[in-house]
Amino acid sequence: MKVHSKLLVLFCTMTLVFSCGNADDDVNFGLNTGNEGLGQGIPVDDCLNFPESDLILSIQDQFVTLPGKVSIFFKVSDSDENPVPGLTADQFTIYEQGRNDDCFNTISTSESFARISPNSQIFANNTLLVLDLSNSVLSSSLEELKTASASFINNVMPSTTSEAFQMAIYWFDGENELHLLNDLTPNKDDLLGAIDGITTDISNDPSTDLYGAVIKSTDRATELLSASSQGGKIAAASVVIFTDGTDQASRFTREAAQQKVDNANPNISFFTIGLGSEIDTQILTDLGKTFSVFAGNKEELETTFNDISFRVSQQANSFYLFEYCSPKRDGSGENNLAIQVKDGSRQGGVQTKFNANGFTGGCE
Repeated sequence: MKVHSKLLVLFCTMTLVFSCGNADDDVNFGLNTGNEGLGQGIPVDDCLNFPESDLILSIQDQFVTLPGKVSIFFKVSDSDENPVPGLTADQFTIYEQGRNDDCFNTISTSESFARISPNSQIFANNTLLVLDLSNSVLSSSLEELKTASASFINNVMPSTTSEAFQMAIYWFDGENELHLLNDLTPNKDDLLGAIDGITTDISNDPSTDLYGAVIKSTDRATELLSASSQGGKIAAASVVIFTDGTDQASRFTREAAQQKVDNANPNISFFTIGLGSEIDTQILTDLGKTFSVFAGNKEELETTFNDISFRVSQQANSFYLFEYCSPKRDGSGENNLAIQVKDGSRQGGVQTKFNANGFTGGCE
């Protein structure tokens, strides 16, 4: 049976010309960390004599598919909770223990067709990029913002289109509306085209409705999270808000915006990017409760966006759907499974179990 859990993915520590991490110890990333950070997994049996772990495998979901496929969805991080992206199937070793085994037996990754599979079938990760296009931005830093936003998109969106990773772009000015620039899509070219098409006459209201943008984008992220969670998927959403100033429209209060963020689904993360000297860093730090970053001038803007996007990409790509064909067959009942990963001199492992009822040959 498939076991579902919630997670919140995206972004960890980041450093910039000027950056601010927001109470890291208080941030609830929504991960199913479970026992010793292993999620649904448990520590590996001592009989395997694994060395002390440098890497942590946190199981978020697991299920079996007849005639004999075992699928494990997990996150890999180091002992400092930094994400570990880019692992391949040949870096994992599979161990199984049946009822007749004193310890675990190694399963050949080649004979078991072990692979890292596209996780779009189980994981949905949505990012909302929300841009301040008030008059101050349009008149003084639009081209720098467009370049920085394009870099952000290129770095965050995978080179190969995947339904698991989608992004939408919104913008705000002084109007009581969160304007849609490009709807949610996995297509990087569509997003880049939308950014390139921004012109200085896009706005009809030179004011800044920052708090309204926060409230509306949170509502939109909540809707996307609900829709993406349909069909048993694990879903996460992130709101990334850029501004070069403070709220001028006064349509909504700071308290209302903060309450919206604080009461949001824990699987939504919030990030703020501030530019220039007119921003209120404390307000942006509070609203960007997951992380906030600030650039002193428009020349630093692309570096700021790039630093964020690097962390976004690392976090998102540290989740893996690992699958293999088990040699266990119908009648063997419940079996223990251990997975070990090695990355250079670092290693880690996690243990779980699966039921082989109905397993036969023919799995590929």
